[in-house]
Amino acid sequence: MDFNVKKLASDAGVFFSRAMQFTEEKLGQAEKTELDAHFENLLARADCTKNWTEKILRQTEVLLQPNPSARVEEFLYEKLDRKVPSRVTNGELLAQYMTEAANDFGPGTPYGKTLIKVGETQRRLGAAERDFIHSASINFLTPLRNFLEGDWRTISKERRILQNRRLDLDACKARLKKAKAAEAKAAAVPDFQETRPRNYILSASASALWSDEVEKAEHELRLTQTEFDRQAEVTRLLLEGISSTHVNHLRCLHEFVESQTNYYAQCYQYMLDLQKQLGSSKGEIFSGTFVGNAESTSPPAAATSPPAVAAATLPAVPTIPVVPTIVGVPNTVAESVLNPNEVKPPASGTRKARVLYDYEAADSTELALLADEMITVYSLPGMDPDWLIGERGNQKGKVPVTYLELLS
Repeated sequence: MDFNVKKLASDAGVFFSRAMQFTEEKLGQAEKTELDAHFENLLARADCTKNWTEKILRQTEVLLQPNPSARVEEFLYEKLDRKVPSRVTNGELLAQYMTEAANDFGPGTPYGKTLIKVGETQRRLGAAERDFIHSASINFLTPLRNFLEGDWRTISKERRILQNRRLDLDACKARLKKAKAAEAKAAAVPDFQETRPRNYILSASASALWSDEVEKAEHELRLTQTEFDRQAEVTRLLLEGISSTHVNHLRCLHEFVESQTNYYAQCYQYMLDLQKQLGSSKGEIFSGTFVGNAESTSPPAAATSPPAVAAATLPAVPTIPVVPTIVGVPNTVAESVLNPNEVKPPASGTRKARVLYDYEAADSTELALLADEMITVYSLPGMDPDWLIGERGNQKGKVPVTYLELLS
């Protein structure tokens, strides 16, 4: 019990001494041991790393999970050291609703068939999103979180110890300075009008006491200086390890970008496949309607608004002429579209087009495309408006309009 009381009293004395030293430094009444410039740069770099890592971590969490309540739930599960339950993505939920709607409307109807196709694509998009979130959490978020909860806490702890060691060192320096001043004052010849042996005895006694105090203060200063130097070296090594942290975070950032690239590439491919499916079934869905160039249709004169009239006065952009026909009516030209190699271009109406993306031909009736190449395109009566006939030298075949930039 006595030991605990003594330790408590000693800790209280150290705390009071540090508080006094800190207060006097803030008031400019005490000297402060300054760290070297390199050490200060290491401290500033560590603080900058910690602040930006926190911001990047929080914003990445928002990117992967925009729902704040879901993020709070995941945080609580993580703190309780429990597995986060699997959560359905928005794409998967939309796919479920579309599938259920298709069953109610009739899976054999055109609307029901399209809902099923789009729903399946949304399900694949949701699964890709789930894989991306999982990969990003493991390869990017976890290393950032480990740094903040592990390495940074260790650095902060050692920095607090270094701060205490510095306060102890400066307090010892202040005590030594005061002891030396008192010793010099006591060693001075007393200014008495009459010399008495008692005065000389008191002066010699005080001088001896202050000499002992100076020796004690110097001994404490040597101890505190050794502890400060040792703690400064430990803290310096930890701060220099921030460079290794940057290298690790750089590697994790590359993995995050790769995961994000794969995710968007999958989404792009899924949507291209869906676009092809919807384009191939468009003629079946809109059977019995007129197929032609939608741009050639103009509204009635009475319904034309002033801006539309003004726009009509501008130079018209040449379009590809298409002869409207009714789907289902026999047409020799429309039937010849099935074999583009036997199709002859019209005398007028051909245009140049620049290819925007690479395109792989699905069958022999289509023409494979390479990005940035120039081809000649034209349309034929009865063709799907989403497709054109493309020519490149002696090669000919159907090409999708969405892959082209039509030039005037």
